[in-house]
Amino acid sequence: MRYLASFSGGKDSAATIILAHEFHIPLDEVIYSQVMFSDTISGELPEHVNFIKNVAFPLFEEWGYKTVVVQAKTNYLKIFNRPVSRSLKPDRIGMQAGFPMAGKCSISRDCKIKPINDYIKRFGNEEIAQYIGIAVDETERLQRIGNNKRSLLAEFGYTEEMAMKKAEEYGLLSPCYSYSSRNGCWFCPNCGLQELMYLRNHYRELWNYILKLEERDGLVGKVWNTRNKMSIHEMERRLGG
Repeated sequence: MRYLASFSGGKDSAATIILAHEFHIPLDEVIYSQVMFSDTISGELPEHVNFIKNVAFPLFEEWGYKTVVVQAKTNYLKIFNRPVSRSLKPDRIGMQAGFPMAGKCSISRDCKIKPINDYIKRFGNEEIAQYIGIAVDETERLQRIGNNKRSLLAEFGYTEEMAMKKAEEYGLLSPCYSYSSRNGCWFCPNCGLQELMYLRNHYRELWNYILKLEERDGLVGKVWNTRNKMSIHEMERRLGG
């Protein structure tokens, strides 16, 4: 049996690894799937990536866990620019996919989850147990856990709030929580107002990338948030642009 833990750098996955350490639960490897915006630009802000690689990973290795970074062959821009080949609306064929459907993120599926699954496939027929960071109060997500996956947070009765306190206790709370209640890609349409303000104020170049993408013609997903039709240009005006 090989024991793996998925680590996003968020409070829940951090608390999961801490519990494994505290209670001597078998854990062989910690896997971080780094989402990319382009071939050279990370999908996560520099301070979060630095926290993972220079704070969390050294501690995990000190505890005896192998740390692994996996990365998809594709990225946000490649998916954004992908020509549509199938659609119920014929006029969309040949158009660029554009902004992904909010709530059904193809970026997470193709750029985050797939690289982890591909890595696990390397072990062939070896039996795998995978720890995932889902808190006991995330009932809907817990119901979707597969047979080879375990939530240590649920097993130990940890809520999201408890997970945050546990991560903070060990110095494993990402700096992203200073401006957000979640960790995720900086281009995510689920970003809250505070996250967007932080991105615009501290990483104007990244903010401008989204503005420029929204100005393109021939996109199926025409606006940054396809679910509520929120334009990033509208957010720019709201935030004082």
